Amino acid sequence: MTLDNRPVHTGGCQCGAVRFRIEGALGRASICHCRMCQKAFGSFFAPLVSVDPATLRWTTREPDRFPSSNLVQRGFCSACGTPLTYEAPDGPALSIGAFDDPTAIAPDIQFGCETKLPYVDRLATLPVRRTEEDEADNPYLGDIRSFQHPDHD
Repeated sequence: MTLDNRPVHTGGCQCGAVRFRIEGALGRASICHCRMCQKAFGSFFAPLVSVDPATLRWTTREPDRFPSSNLVQRGFCSACGTPLTYEAPDGPALSIGAFDDPTAIAPDIQFGCETKLPYVDRLATLPVRRTEEDEADNPYLGDIRSFQHPDHD
């Protein structure tokens, strides 16, 4: 919290070259299944939260941007490739996974469902394994040392 009791949210890319800080409430959190978001995130969907641009501050440097359409830009870190923003005429949205505490941001709506991949709804039914359980099959996992920026400034 800041001195005036506004919530503070921080985050950034995997390597730490691009960091952000938001002082104030976040907007609506969503998942977008449109094909453009799938490609931009290299994933099944894009988890995003809208932010008031007046509350967003880039604390290291701004992300690089790719114009994914005539109306939207996508911000990303050119050093590590982390997708960071969806910037449309109605304001920016940030990647939920780029926040230092993504557990605090739960999506409450899904968009672009006409291109949702057919197996997404059954992901929660797949068998699960923790990383340490997978070390027996992949012993190299025990030797991994992360170079990822820590989830804090």
